[in-house]
Amino acid sequence: MTELRAPRCPAAPNVLVVLVDDMGFGASSAFGGPIDMPTAERLAAGGLRFNRFHTTALCSPTRASLLTGRNPHAVGFGTVTNFVSSDPGYNCIRPDSAATVATILKDNGYNTAAFGKWHQTPGGETGPAGPFDRWPTGEGFERFYGFLGGSTDQYHPALYDGVTPIDCPSTPEEGYHLSEDLADRVIDWMTCQQSVAPGKPFFAYLALGATHSPLQVPKQWRDKYSGLFAHGWNRQRDITLARQKELGVVPEDGEMTAWLDLVPEWDTLSEEDRRAAELLMELYAGFAEHTDAQVGRVVDALERLELLDDTLIFYILGDNGASAEGGVQGTANEGILFNGLRDSSVRIVELADELGSPTTAPQYPFGWALAMDTPYQWVKQVASHYGGTRNPLIVHWPDGVAAKGGIRPQWHFVSDIAPTILEAAGIPAPEVVGGVEQQPLDGVSMLYSFDDAVANDRRTTQYFEVFGNRGIYHEGWVACTAHRVPMQAASADMPFEDDVWELYDTNVDWTEARDMAEELPGKLAELQRLFELEAVGNQVLLDNGRMQRMREGVPARDPARVVTYPGTMPPLLPDAAVKVLNRSHTITVQVTLDAAGSSGALVAQGARADGGWSLHLHEGRLAYCHNVADLHSWHVRSDAVLAAGTHAIRLESIYDGGGMGKGAVLRLFVDGEPVGHGRIENSTAFYIGGTGLLTIGRSHGVPVTTEYTRDSRISGTVHSVRFELAIEGSPAGDVDLARVALATQ
Repeated sequence: MTELRAPRCPAAPNVLVVLVDDMGFGASSAFGGPIDMPTAERLAAGGLRFNRFHTTALCSPTRASLLTGRNPHAVGFGTVTNFVSSDPGYNCIRPDSAATVATILKDNGYNTAAFGKWHQTPGGETGPAGPFDRWPTGEGFERFYGFLGGSTDQYHPALYDGVTPIDCPSTPEEGYHLSEDLADRVIDWMTCQQSVAPGKPFFAYLALGATHSPLQVPKQWRDKYSGLFAHGWNRQRDITLARQKELGVVPEDGEMTAWLDLVPEWDTLSEEDRRAAELLMELYAGFAEHTDAQVGRVVDALERLELLDDTLIFYILGDNGASAEGGVQGTANEGILFNGLRDSSVRIVELADELGSPTTAPQYPFGWALAMDTPYQWVKQVASHYGGTRNPLIVHWPDGVAAKGGIRPQWHFVSDIAPTILEAAGIPAPEVVGGVEQQPLDGVSMLYSFDDAVANDRRTTQYFEVFGNRGIYHEGWVACTAHRVPMQAASADMPFEDDVWELYDTNVDWTEARDMAEELPGKLAELQRLFELEAVGNQVLLDNGRMQRMREGVPARDPARVVTYPGTMPPLLPDAAVKVLNRSHTITVQVTLDAAGSSGALVAQGARADGGWSLHLHEGRLAYCHNVADLHSWHVRSDAVLAAGTHAIRLESIYDGGGMGKGAVLRLFVDGEPVGHGRIENSTAFYIGGTGLLTIGRSHGVPVTTEYTRDSRISGTVHSVRFELAIEGSPAGDVDLARVALATQ
């Protein structure tokens, strides 16, 4: 069988896919929400709004489906890359039989580039040894600038240029923000590409890390929304639904779905809780508008380059529904929740001036997530219901779409984006790529609907599954069950056969407001059987133990007891770095100091905003700091000042054991002599913030201790860092598995 390389259609458009994180159906003003997003409104006015478009309800699966045109489990992405397993549907290894749309476009004469969030590379492959096949540059993109994980600090991101980790081009004090940087890079790439090859089509994939937590944006953006959410989340739902009906994105007979009992209604909250919740929602709204403004800069650049009319733009407002990872109360620092600890509204209000700054890592409460998903039930992770899966899509292509400002009600799934791009470019889906026969596309092109608002749906069936939450759509009917809510850990005592299924006829019940399971048990059984068939065909495997095994296996994933890094080791993401949490260990650093009295990090992991640890010098004195989610900061210090020259510095940490996040006895040595000792009463259980980078000779971003300046480069040379690890890791402890799950998305 020969590879298919169709000649490029002369009218092949440029393609820009913009993907915003964690935004529900009812957030943007373009779909009736309270957040001003003028770019989304502008593109919708000149293009189309799809009001029955769906994602997977989770980050990595949505991206894999978007880029391949296949169902997520069929390409190994039934979960996020942080929860990889050997199960074929959950190994997060895209098979060669499912080439990305970037690869196909590149093979057919397009230039390709990806910017921003990737979250498609298994964590263990993010180190300097790769392999790099599953990095963006191995997946069809000629250029990559962004970050690999599920989230990153907006002021101090873990950036990569291609496969090389790099420093931020500037500091927050100099005005740096990741979303602005990404927009700059896209604009520069498009400008240079067209300058060198005018008329050559390009595919740009801009996956902004916003508006995923941490919610970080300059204060003036948050302040714009001051006082605008005092009416609370219940009232906001009513306001949003009325606006959605005015816009026509929800029909007049669309009903508001019932409020979840597990989330308190606004009027039952204390004054302090309401104030904290308002501040966090104001921050999210400002963050989202700021994100839209950066997309607007890219659109303006296309117009200046006279490319806007011939660029097919997909503006996807959310890779899943709004996120409930802030818990019922919200937090000023997501690391608190992810490590099984508790924040308080009092603390959030006390930190009001800092919310959104480099020193905080906030997330809003569950109630606002429900409001942002108006009028649907549930939130991110809950793949069973439209609150988790229905996201706004705006398509803009003046040269290819005659209609302006139209609404398209055809039912579509994220895997339909790739086939649409290929059809618009005049490129048939290839049968062979790189010598490998390709599995059929699961997606269907949406192009048929662009100029036909009443065209019959061509996507009639789609299954959903995330963490056991599952559903099936078929010809307007939906059968679904919420196995595990986002703030609840799955366990063996939650058998799947006990799950309660619901049934909705969305042909007449647009919002899934009326459960018909008891009225039509035969129809429910029919759809359940269909789900089972789809599940088998797409490698879906229901497993309550997936997250539990992942947590218990964290320390055990270090096959060696001794790990030595050179002083030149680049920053390492958590899954590629040695793991010292929840186990006894020693760290030995060989260093040459240029002068006595210097300050700086010898080896560190994390950041002050939401935790980490650092072995460092402060005015020449050896010190260790362990910051637990910025709630508890433990220090062990030496009084002796180190002289210039070469030294062997050693930390011994003797872990208490008995679970995760427990205390430890610490001892400090210089050249074999004890110089300090102490104790930490608790430690980081799981989640190290600030993207969790392990760095040598400096700390990444805002330091985990205020004892030295930002960036904290050591005045001297670190020659090596040696880790000696206890054979056994900690047994599973007291950390809420739900927090662990949320930390990775």
